[in-house]
Amino acid sequence: MSISLSSLILLPIWISMAQILQGGPDEKEKTTALKDLLSRIDLDELMKKDEPPLDFPDTLEGFEYAFNEKGQLRHIKTGEPFVFNYREDLHRWNQKRYEALGEIITKYVYELLEKDCNLKKISIPVDATESEPKSFIFMSEDALTNPQKLMVLIHGSGVVRAGQWARRLIINEDLDSGTQIPFIKRAMDEGYGVIVLNPNENYIEVEKPKIHVQSSSDSSDEPAEKRERKDKVSKEIKKRRDFYEKYRNPQREKETMQLYIRENGSPEEHAVYVWDHFITQSAAENVFFVAHSYGGLAFVELMIQREADVKSKVTAVALTDSVHNVWHQEAGKTIREWMRENCCNWVSSSEPLDTSVESMLPDCPRVSAVVQGAQSGNGSLNFQFHGIIVSLIESSLWN
Repeated sequence: MSISLSSLILLPIWISMAQILQGGPDEKEKTTALKDLLSRIDLDELMKKDEPPLDFPDTLEGFEYAFNEKGQLRHIKTGEPFVFNYREDLHRWNQKRYEALGEIITKYVYELLEKDCNLKKISIPVDATESEPKSFIFMSEDALTNPQKLMVLIHGSGVVRAGQWARRLIINEDLDSGTQIPFIKRAMDEGYGVIVLNPNENYIEVEKPKIHVQSSSDSSDEPAEKRERKDKVSKEIKKRRDFYEKYRNPQREKETMQLYIRENGSPEEHAVYVWDHFITQSAAENVFFVAHSYGGLAFVELMIQREADVKSKVTAVALTDSVHNVWHQEAGKTIREWMRENCCNWVSSSEPLDTSVESMLPDCPRVSAVVQGAQSGNGSLNFQFHGIIVSLIESSLWN
């Protein structure tokens, strides 16, 4: 029989509780104090003590994984797909490992956008100072000069970044299923300029500055005995704080704070910013949007804020499992009418591709996108993205 570290830590407290409960009324105050202590103990946090260090590789090679010629992530030695439960009974550690791999894949996709798709990385805000937080988008060389067609891609919410539809699909399926690359390449082959938005890159994380509390005895004319007593209390407080910190943060994870990017602090803000500073400047006679999940909500918000401009420049919008809601977002009648004529929402369905699907909202038609698998934890669905690109471009909406 094995006993976890957290159980050993709590055992003396439970024994004390039992002993006190056997006492009389005088022990009530102690019972209350111990109950308060137990309520403050986070068992999940205590379990961190049993974890191996959160030190993970910063390259795919370090993880011993690589993408094969089919775009599938495979172990370099065994050829097996990615294994989430690398260490049994250590879910948090496994999740941290998965997230570390995900960050590497994000950078890998950025490289593909630049090297394989020949897109340019554009820093925003366009007038950012050297010291302020920045984000970026990707654009084709002719994004602003193509006189005919421009395609704008917006992904959903969560951990995904520019060029991705779903991290889970990239890791568990392949690059074609989980990235926007098939859309980008097909669009460029068809003569479109391309802009890839990055709506989840809303802030940068920096380490919190450590607060140094100056001892009161350093600048006081108090009697020596009083200063000594204060210093003793201060040391006791620090000792208790350090003891608590050892269990609260045994991995010595850095405490961080978020610095938001000016005018890009949310997906909605980002969509409006890119519209104002890039899309409106494009020479394209026809602008087309492809927006997945929360990206659809961001587009509807853009239309609410820039209705006249959007109507004059956007020809059609292809949504994929969009989570927009014209009622909650208070989209007006004229916007709903425009969406019925110019938008189409490809949704999860077992029906054949492009089969009409009944809609509860009076906004735009919904058709089947064909679901390959079950819904994932982050809400993304395994769409046949690489299959519906043909429908998106060849649909009557795009003519």
